[in-house]
Order: sequence, then structure tokens, then C-alpha cells
Amino acid sequence: MEILWMLIVGGIIGWLAGLITGRDVPGGIIGNIIAGFIGAWLGGLILVNWGPVIGGFAIIPAIIGSIILVLIVSFILRKMGRRNHHGHHA
Repeated sequence: MEILWMLIVGGIIGWLAGLITGRDVPGGIIGNIIAGFIGAWLGGLILVNWGPVIGGFAIIPAIIGSIILVLIVSFILRKMGRRNHHGHHA
């Protein structure tokens, strides 16, 4: 059950980051979960484990880290999208 709880909280963190930045995280629910996990790790590096902890995630650093991650990923995807503009649309 612990893992399921972590996946749910990770997904919510990724989803919130997408909402706050106004950008969709690629990969739907799985992308949100991955963004939540990586964001929690990033946020932990920046802010350590500050604030409330839910499901193994320090929520505030995790959300901030996820926002940073979503912005970086959407920036990279936009750059790649412009470069590969020769008829290769997904």
C-alpha cells in the first residue's frame, strides 16, 4: 500500500505543477507521477525536507521541484518541436 500511496501523492504533485505552470506534463498520469517523483528529489536538493510530509514526500519542496521540472521539460520539448518542424508531427 505504501507504494500505491506514493504513486498517488507523486501524481498529484506532478498534476499540481502542471496546473500552476499552465503546461501539460507529457505522458498523462504516468508523466505526472514521474514529474512528482523527480520534482520531489529536485525540491529535496534545493530545500531539503521543509514543511509537511505526506506519503513520503515533503510536499512544498516537491511541488516547487516539480514546477521547475515541468518548466524545463516544456522548454526542451518546445525547442525540439521547433527544430523538428519538417512534417514530423506526433
